[in-house]
Amino acid sequence: MSIRPARMEDAAALAAIYAPAVLHGTASFELEPPSAAEMAQRLMRVKSHGWPWLVHVTMGQIDGYAYATQFRDRAAYRYCGETSVYVAPDAQRTGIGQALLMALASEARAAGFRELIAVIGDSANEASIGLHANCGFRPAGVLQGIGEKFGRRLDIVMMQRSLS
Repeated sequence: MSIRPARMEDAAALAAIYAPAVLHGTASFELEPPSAAEMAQRLMRVKSHGWPWLVHVTMGQIDGYAYATQFRDRAAYRYCGETSVYVAPDAQRTGIGQALLMALASEARAAGFRELIAVIGDSANEASIGLHANCGFRPAGVLQGIGEKFGRRLDIVMMQRSLS
């Protein structure tokens, strides 16, 4: 098992990992899974800013990824990153998410971020909330009923971790 920076040729694997979260889960508020080409564009955007995008590889297969982007586009947010972590369904609850999130925190600090924000889809997403808590994130608030998916109104849970 290893963690390394994502490469453009990883786009199809990234899209394959993300698709089940979009189609069947509430961690993502997207309704249609992006194509490999769209994932490549997203990866290029993250890397063009010098922000980290990491993949977890087990026996030559990518089974998880994590990245950080600037929390909001305005310059005043330039030291605050927003995290995203996704693990393939058959590799969840194996420690991959925690390994990725801890490595991401280190890479995000090196990229200049001082604070990290997790925007967790669905307040019932106990796995993601627990993962972030185990990685040093603390509760920062709940925005109630701001998303809708599968005929349900969904909250987002905000969690924050200082990198200083």
